Amino acid sequence: MNIITVKNLKKEYEYYKKEAGLWGTIKALFYRKRLYKTAVDDISFTIKQGEMVAFLGPNGAGKTTTLKMLSGILHNSAGSIDVMGFTPYDRKKEFQKQFSIVMGSRNQLVPRISIMDNFLLFKSLYRLSSEEFKTNLDELIKVLNIGDLLDMQAAKLSLGQRMKCEIVAALIHKPKVLFLDEPSIGLDVVAQKNIRDFIKKYNTESKTTIILTSHYMHDIEELCDRVIIINFGKIIYDGNLKDLIKNHQNGNDEIDADSVMRLVFEKQNDTIQK
Repeated sequence: MNIITVKNLKKEYEYYKKEAGLWGTIKALFYRKRLYKTAVDDISFTIKQGEMVAFLGPNGAGKTTTLKMLSGILHNSAGSIDVMGFTPYDRKKEFQKQFSIVMGSRNQLVPRISIMDNFLLFKSLYRLSSEEFKTNLDELIKVLNIGDLLDMQAAKLSLGQRMKCEIVAALIHKPKVLFLDEPSIGLDVVAQKNIRDFIKKYNTESKTTIILTSHYMHDIEELCDRVIIINFGKIIYDGNLKDLIKNHQNGNDEIDADSVMRLVFEKQNDTIQK
């Protein structure tokens, strides 16, 4: 069963161009040339319940913009999005209770209060019963080994510690869909592996649908069989990661996933320039 269906999705940003110089500044008071930049350009895909899919692309390719539309943070310019039977931008409470997003570059924890107080805020936000909250939290604390962090202020945590707590906050209500945007960014090798191991175990046991974006190909190779690759706002590949690597090895088994990704983007850039 498809839990996410995206059809002909498009996102444009409107901006204005001003001519250089004093005359351009004066002219802009009365007339500004309106232009549009396309961040996501007519993409379509489906994701099944319990599937873990990597969403890849270089900076500015449209990955985060797509995730923000899927989560209801941004409104799409055209096309349709169905996540668990909801239109995300309607921001219905029933939808918000069933999905979560973790962005490695942004904090959802309040920095000046304790981790436990942060979790209690999320308990209230998702209207969890005390029993449900305790059961879910105890399980996550044990698996991610954060029991000694509960009384610390979020601002005092290391990056690895904060990311573990961010993940607990995102999973406290047991969402059916989880978006992970660069969850291991800036973490050391040990912390990255801990996060990967947890995500893999959680997906297997809970059957939560996960979309993962990451610049670390070790994350992708260990967690995802399927990859969707986007560049210049368009999907250029949707399929099995191992097949993608095999198709670009040309008999050279030493070519790794990072090298394959570079080849894919270089090939598309050459095509566009021509």
